[in-house]
Amino acid sequence: MALDSTIKTQLQTYLQMLREPVELAASLDESTGAKEMLALLEEIASMSDKITLTRDDDARKPSFAVRRAATHKEAAKAVGIRFAGIPMGHEFTSLVLALLHVGGHPLKLEAEKIAQIAAIEGKFAFETYISLSCHNCPEVVQALNLMAVINSNITHVMIDGALYQNEVSERKIMAVPTIFLNGEEFGAGRMGVDEILPKLDKGAEAREAKKLEAKAPYDVLVIGGGPAGASAAIYAARKGIRTGVVADRFGGQVMDTMAIENFISVKETEGPKLVAAFEEHVTSYGVDVMRLQRAQSLNAPIDGSGGLIEVKLEGGATLRSKAVVVATGARWKELNIPGEKEYRGKGVAYCPHCDGPLFKGKHVAVIGGGNSGVEAAIDLAGFVSHVTLLQHSDKLTADAILQNKLFSLSNITVIINAETTEITGEDEKVNGLIYRDRVTKALHTVPLAGVFVQIGLLPNTDWLKTSGLKLSKFNEIVVDAHGQTSLPGVFAAGDVTTVPYKQIIIAMGEGAKAALGAFDYLIRQ
Repeated sequence: MALDSTIKTQLQTYLQMLREPVELAASLDESTGAKEMLALLEEIASMSDKITLTRDDDARKPSFAVRRAATHKEAAKAVGIRFAGIPMGHEFTSLVLALLHVGGHPLKLEAEKIAQIAAIEGKFAFETYISLSCHNCPEVVQALNLMAVINSNITHVMIDGALYQNEVSERKIMAVPTIFLNGEEFGAGRMGVDEILPKLDKGAEAREAKKLEAKAPYDVLVIGGGPAGASAAIYAARKGIRTGVVADRFGGQVMDTMAIENFISVKETEGPKLVAAFEEHVTSYGVDVMRLQRAQSLNAPIDGSGGLIEVKLEGGATLRSKAVVVATGARWKELNIPGEKEYRGKGVAYCPHCDGPLFKGKHVAVIGGGNSGVEAAIDLAGFVSHVTLLQHSDKLTADAILQNKLFSLSNITVIINAETTEITGEDEKVNGLIYRDRVTKALHTVPLAGVFVQIGLLPNTDWLKTSGLKLSKFNEIVVDAHGQTSLPGVFAAGDVTTVPYKQIIIAMGEGAKAALGAFDYLIRQ
């Protein structure tokens, strides 16, 4: 396959950054995929005198390795990076970075982490199953490739599930990214170096907890790194006060949102791009961002005395602050029916963009008739054989423009008044669902391969149940016009609160308001 002129120009610029020779070693068969892969590799090799194309005989065909050439000054330290698939789409950046890093371009990673990775002992053979349309997969692929460059005990293979459907079936993979380590399932979902490293270095969590425990109290501590949390952090930091952010993952639900077309002044963008801009903006103000940390409990003085608020983290550390902004957002609502938990990742999914391509040519269902459900059905209809959309009420609630598109597609069936009662399966994967007609009360079975749940959000407030914070009947944090909660010094913003209309732009405005409310609280103490 040939690169288009724009990508080719960009790639030529990147390849000029190579410092050491790189070898592309192709393992090919007679398939169409192998011919396309060879054409791509030949084109890349022709663009730099530091790249040579050779052949090897790996068991996975077609595939290719990116490794140090024999003349490389560090050739003795083998690099185990392999692409079992043609890394285009979202994965093209993974290929470019692999070429640069193997070719000696400096790694964008803290010296402390590089040393930590280099010191890991043992043998770690990673395999990551991806789809080229998955926006979460590249972070995993790039993280493991980077670790393979640093430590020769680590190897990594990216495997395109669409190309290796036999392996996907044999290993019962129904969601991407899915990661295997030494033949056993290691994890699923978006992961970076910071998430993977502690799983290999068992002492990392305790060392990190000790570092966090030693931090001085903050003026404002923001819990959550989504749009509301990012906005709150920026507005607090701009006041010149000591600001910290605790985030399980920066970006929250926005990381799982691909098409964003209602963010004012930006005609269209993708969630990961928007999150990268959030993070860059936050860190430019010197905010202390503590990633991969989840809050466990909150203890605030209830007498309004202005004492420090304590936030205990799941890793064991306790952080202290004069004021806190809770912006922990929301998560996908679950059906809570038999089969949902049992077959999660085995046919039950929540992200059509990520996992949809694994169901190519199959029959799937979407549960939910709001914007998310209808958008998912439209997206899936492009490559599955049929989509059955089930809506609990007697009509769809999605925007009219989306409904018009939905009903224009011939491979979508819409069923209203459908109460999904069970997801069924066999041989560790989904094989159908059962729904009850809410009018006739009759039960119906729909044979299918996948179920995408799109029924709304639940606020992430479980960790606050013992805090004394007032919650609504929907477990949302009750806030006033200033973002103040029922506890002095504790503010909240975004999807976790009672503020209506869960939208990115609303969350950002509420985050700014809560930070200004917190600052006003501080200056009055």
